[in-house]
Amino acid sequence: MTGMEPAPDLVHLDSSFINFRDFDFGEGSLHGYRWVDGRHFRLPPEVPDDRAALAALISHPQFRDTYDGAGVQDWPRHGRWWLDRITPDTYEAVDAAAVVDIIHSWANQHGNVPEPLASRLRREIYAPTRKATGRYLLRQLPEDAFHDYGPIHIDYLELVLIDRSAGTLDLLVAADD
Repeated sequence: MTGMEPAPDLVHLDSSFINFRDFDFGEGSLHGYRWVDGRHFRLPPEVPDDRAALAALISHPQFRDTYDGAGVQDWPRHGRWWLDRITPDTYEAVDAAAVVDIIHSWANQHGNVPEPLASRLRREIYAPTRKATGRYLLRQLPEDAFHDYGPIHIDYLELVLIDRSAGTLDLLVAADD
């Protein structure tokens, strides 16, 4: 595969964005400039296993985003990392309870989130997490895996949800700017 050609077995369906700044945190509360970016894909049944699904995601053009406002580019970066440092093995399988706990702790680190945001997190992150047949969290990579301006985010969480019954794969990045 070269350039921006998509992997033939993974189809980008749409994207979503939850911006904490869009919610009223009340007097004296902080939203922390946090957000969750979602990329949603159709996963055909012929993808043999979750490892192959992760490989298809990593090779997909939508994966080439540094989440710094530049959008998807044809470059060797993803998130904070050099693209060639990310493999299916850099993701660890986690259970639904662990994912919900990690995201909930991250979202509420500056105090409880307002109910409209909590409801959206339940609907767009926690419910799909519980329904997924596979959940993978990108591990912390070594410092030399940071690309030239990778440490731009203080917090950076990356989650992949695979739902074989629905034929979907979701890439969720929770970070700050």
